[in-house]
Amino acid sequence: IEKYLNMRYEGTDNAIMILECKDSDSPLSYARTFVDQYHREFGFELEGRDLLIDDFRVRAIVPGATPAPPPSVPSLGAPPAFGSCRAYFENGWETVSTYKFEDLKPGHEILGPAIIVQSISTIVLEIGCKAFVTTDGDLDITVQPKKHEDDVHMDTSNEDQKVEIKEDPVQLSIFAHRFMGIAEQMGRTLARTAISVNIKERLDFSCALFTNDGGLVANAPHIPVHLGAMQSAVRFQVEYWNSEGREGINEGDVFVSNHPQLAGGSHLPDITVITPVFHEGKILFFVASRGHHSDIGGISPGSMPPHSTNLEEEGARIVAFKLVKNGKFQEKGITDILVNQEYGGTRNLKDNLSDLRAQVAANNSGIRLLHQLVEENGLDTVEAYMHFIQHNAEMAVRHMLKDFAAQHGTKTHAIDYMDDGTPIELTINIDPDSGSACFDFEGTGPQILGNLNAPPAVTYSAVIYSLRSLVGQDIPLNEGCLAPIEFKIPHYSILNPSDDAGVVGGNVLTSQRVVDVVLKAFKACAASQGCMNNLTFGDSKFGYYETIAGGAGAGPTWNGRSGVHTHCTNTRITDPEILERRYPVLLRQFGLRKGSGGDGKHKGGDGVIREIEPLRPLVMSILSERRCLQPYGVEGGEPAKTGRNLLIKKNGISLNIGAKRSGAINVGERLVIESPGGGGYGAK
Repeated sequence: IEKYLNMRYEGTDNAIMILECKDSDSPLSYARTFVDQYHREFGFELEGRDLLIDDFRVRAIVPGATPAPPPSVPSLGAPPAFGSCRAYFENGWETVSTYKFEDLKPGHEILGPAIIVQSISTIVLEIGCKAFVTTDGDLDITVQPKKHEDDVHMDTSNEDQKVEIKEDPVQLSIFAHRFMGIAEQMGRTLARTAISVNIKERLDFSCALFTNDGGLVANAPHIPVHLGAMQSAVRFQVEYWNSEGREGINEGDVFVSNHPQLAGGSHLPDITVITPVFHEGKILFFVASRGHHSDIGGISPGSMPPHSTNLEEEGARIVAFKLVKNGKFQEKGITDILVNQEYGGTRNLKDNLSDLRAQVAANNSGIRLLHQLVEENGLDTVEAYMHFIQHNAEMAVRHMLKDFAAQHGTKTHAIDYMDDGTPIELTINIDPDSGSACFDFEGTGPQILGNLNAPPAVTYSAVIYSLRSLVGQDIPLNEGCLAPIEFKIPHYSILNPSDDAGVVGGNVLTSQRVVDVVLKAFKACAASQGCMNNLTFGDSKFGYYETIAGGAGAGPTWNGRSGVHTHCTNTRITDPEILERRYPVLLRQFGLRKGSGGDGKHKGGDGVIREIEPLRPLVMSILSERRCLQPYGVEGGEPAKTGRNLLIKKNGISLNIGAKRSGAINVGERLVIESPGGGGYGAK
């Protein structure tokens, strides 16, 4: 009989199943086990918090009859091979024997390296392994443990033992996927432990690994606009906490920030949680997760106000704060920051705190997996391949730039405009010998009295995403992609605003225009919808946020996709069932907007129509672009249709509310969002 308590901290949502301790009759043993497991999962403790029991479970295990072990069979030695072939193993190319599985008899033994062929599969027997055919005709494979050399063990105390680690293309691919896999596992942990729809369902978050100086190594394929900015955020925290008079970075610390201009943020709702990875008192790496919180205060529910003109109106601002200090979650401190704001604090503190805990848990899972990777391969090897991967990405971008310069010349230029007429202008000068380039945004419009300003980190993200998309090989998106690039961004322009400028729209709208301009300069494809169609609604008790799909631009060999999130956004849309169950709205319509994509030899993708009706009075806000200027076509392709935002009154009258609007919507009224399509490519 096994007895379990399903336990959680009061005020949290994540319960953990705790097995009865056999060595103690005290009920406190459950509590001690829970605290240990919670710390292992989340990386911190909640002091002074009561423990709650959700339920009590009992599991009964009734043993069945134990089958008798099969009789042993004498060894018959190696069977005859039906052929041989060349195969690549860890020591290089080997000529190996091949065997047919149906020819094997009980007692046959095969030593690796060898290949055993079945009708539906192939078994590769590695060097040093042995396969034995049992009485039942099964293969019992003994795997020889891999031995590591002393020079790549985790012990870093003796520098003289280090040897040069040479880059191996096979190992490079393996480590690239291992690093990516760790970031993806962080994302799965975050989605599993978060509570908000925005993170749990829409997956509006990113997770990544960084070197000990904050350089991006690998990220999961989450939200492109987060990626370059996260690197800036990590490096800012390293510099901030190590500066004179600060506390420094200690084991048990976790940092949080969101300030776009000062701390490498993208916009205020995107909160970044950063955790150092220690070993023997030394920082080896950093892991970080950035999640979009559906409300952090500000002048409108959802914290995406269409008409904000300064940063304070957009919500809580965090430059640097220790979310976890000495292993203790600083709930009071972060609550004070989120609640005490000039224009009103968060409308859903519970979700904020739950999602922040989930982000810490996600980072903690990444730390465990990084330690496992170091245990398996040695610290020197892991660090070396982090730098090899960055160098590989750098060389891939340099080769791409050299190829472009050879075909199209060393200078290229593009310009596009926001709906208010603000230009985004880019001139790229490429050095054909080194493969480096200068991205000069001279001519870009000035900072605006609004919120379409984008901090430089957002421009870096847009460029790093575009370059990665243009590279014709599978490489992780990391710091190396930007190594060949020099940026020139005019001060106090829309792409480099002052510290107090409104930026909430720059992250989600201007970033899309920057991508369109970069891809236009490289003659890659037509414009996509150029917008994220940011919809928020709520009241004094809650805020909800979503981005709405549109059409993708066509290219030289493809039609644009319809009804997809494009470029800098990569989120899901909330499922209708979850949307209507969690929030007081009805989803009246959601489908493709036929004919909105640009015509051409290759057609642009169609946008979508999304129609929502409130079930009680709410404040709804829309923050969008491409309502005036069409997404362009290229090479003779037609532009796409612009988007449109309509308010349908009770009497049936439709009002065009423009690209950016916030206001009350009453029961019986409906908001209709028609998103733009993508441009066409080539004349028909």
